[in-house]
Amino acid sequence: MPTIDEKRVYTDNTGTETVFVASDAGVVAVSVSDDLVGGFGIAHRCHARDVAVGTETLAVASDEDVFCADLTTTDSADDLAFEATEFGPATAVGFDGKTLLAGDEEGRVGRFDSEWTDLGRAEPVRAIDGPLVAAADGVHRVEADSLAPVGLDNTYDVVGRDPLAATETGLYKLGNGWMDVLNGAFETVTADGDGRAHAVGGGNLFARSESGEWTPEPVPVAEGVAAVTYGPEATYAVTTPGTFLVRLPGSEWRHQMLGLQGVTAAAVV
Repeated sequence: MPTIDEKRVYTDNTGTETVFVASDAGVVAVSVSDDLVGGFGIAHRCHARDVAVGTETLAVASDEDVFCADLTTTDSADDLAFEATEFGPATAVGFDGKTLLAGDEEGRVGRFDSEWTDLGRAEPVRAIDGPLVAAADGVHRVEADSLAPVGLDNTYDVVGRDPLAATETGLYKLGNGWMDVLNGAFETVTADGDGRAHAVGGGNLFARSESGEWTPEPVPVAEGVAAVTYGPEATYAVTTPGTFLVRLPGSEWRHQMLGLQGVTAAAVV
């Protein structure tokens, strides 16, 4: 298997976006120009479980701790300085506005503001987005200083804006209560503020159209997609074995092997 101990470059670094990928090897920074993968290399070595980008901060959930890097100090992923926050081992991180949230295998959910404040307990935490937490016992909402259960069960992923939830029994959207979108087991769901949304269930990638209809979206690789994220124009996807995919509007997916294992999440700066 190829390694990424040394950064490999396929294009120049002008006009690029950086996609951070959480993997067994650590947090990998991937530079992408249009739909071409440029340089990629390990920005922080750890067993990364999740990664999230805030207004000024990159946060990583790992088996050791939650690590944060200040994105305002450098334009280069190589120069990011990651600092431990003393949360302890974590399974999920996310931002509610500028506020960093994290959760762990024991169901602890905390808010970080120079130090951690416990907000409450759920079952094992799997994902955090905006004020919503996906856990084995359903979806929870972060209140002022607590957690409030808001329904469903065995939830694997959640979108905080125009809420969506991926669960063992289906994909749901929040309307007058949680409403069915697609049946079946779903592992991930992602959306942005411009109407784009994707979900992964049963090894298949689904996309939401402008009319709100969800349909399968074929990808040119056999392995299942583990994470989807968005740039201003491009859509990015990464498979669990580390194939990186990028698609511009009106174009086909292009892909590049990164030589990773255990990919779980991705986020764009």
